[in-house]
Amino acid sequence: MTATIDSTSLDTATTDTSAAPSPWPFPVISADSHITEAPNTYLDFIDPAYRDTAPQMVDGGEGVGDVFMIDGMGRGIPMGLVAAAGKAPEEIRIKGTKFADLHRSGWDATARIADQNRDGVSAEIIYPTVGMVLCNHRDPDYKNACFHAYNRWIANYCDTDRSRLLGCGQTAMRSPEEGIEDLRAIRALGLRGVMMPGNPGCDTDYDSPVWDPFWEAAIELGLPLSFHILTTQGTPTRGPKMNGFLSIVRGCQDIMGMLVLGGVFERHPDLRVVCVEADAGWVPHFMYRMDHAYKRHRYWLPPGQTLSKLPSEYFAENIYVTFQDDWTAFKFANDMNWRRLMWANDFPHSDSTWPWSQEMLAEHTGSLTGEQKQAILSSNVADLYDIDLTPLGF
Repeated sequence: MTATIDSTSLDTATTDTSAAPSPWPFPVISADSHITEAPNTYLDFIDPAYRDTAPQMVDGGEGVGDVFMIDGMGRGIPMGLVAAAGKAPEEIRIKGTKFADLHRSGWDATARIADQNRDGVSAEIIYPTVGMVLCNHRDPDYKNACFHAYNRWIANYCDTDRSRLLGCGQTAMRSPEEGIEDLRAIRALGLRGVMMPGNPGCDTDYDSPVWDPFWEAAIELGLPLSFHILTTQGTPTRGPKMNGFLSIVRGCQDIMGMLVLGGVFERHPDLRVVCVEADAGWVPHFMYRMDHAYKRHRYWLPPGQTLSKLPSEYFAENIYVTFQDDWTAFKFANDMNWRRLMWANDFPHSDSTWPWSQEMLAEHTGSLTGEQKQAILSSNVADLYDIDLTPLGF
């Protein structure tokens, strides 16, 4: 049975879209937040040829709750973790959650503004949720149809306030030529960035020169490209289920290493890529490890492929990294390029710092200079996404 939205909850939405006063002398901007796809996200916006198999929310029955089902992916996506922000650990459940009980602002943009204000956040870069799982779908044609539907839906969502709701589109990357078309369509919709699938929808990986025209198009259009956790096909981890939680950053690390050592930034020095929700405290060691590998084993690189700088220098210049409550990212900010660090609240997911972000930030940023605080909480993301701060009151 398809889930429906409880219309009685509509009365709780606020119509006040003005920004709350910032606790800082600059707007705090989350570099990674999410929506919760509404039941109609794909059904109403997808190509008619895929409407019968479009992802949809269903009632999973007693003890299961509402589940987003994706054709061809077996088990559905339970709603328990995707909107558990603010819950105590003992209250977080994977299953048994109804859509009507989730944070309304996950799918209602007007309510979203009120939740931003409650967390002291002036604007958010917004990523999908179900769309993260769709990145791992084996059928690139199905994935392409779903992403086009999502792009239309999220553009409509962001129309409520384009200064505070900054959506990222999706592309299936079936070919460089089609990827470029997607970039142009995403830009035309007014979206601010692109969430890439961890694996392209073809047999040629991202470090191949075949993709060079795509990287150049992204630079020309001014669209940052993001690689988010859980969007890469991985292998199961050993031990308790919680050990899998620790491993989710590895997919992003693998991609960053491939782009650096594969010469992508060597060939495209103006390319900017965002490593999203994989924490950041590991970055100094990762840069050291890449340099060590290059100094000792650079002759493992393919014939004719050279790097004119150390791998750490490409990472420091070309890769932005987002994180939530990773206190090590703040502590070791001086050991990496803090002009590429971007804080995020991950709302409304279970890892979110909402609604206590400001208390956490006041504690975790204590050792930083005023310039570093402004950069990591505001200006780095504003510069990357060309965000006009005037409508935010700054």
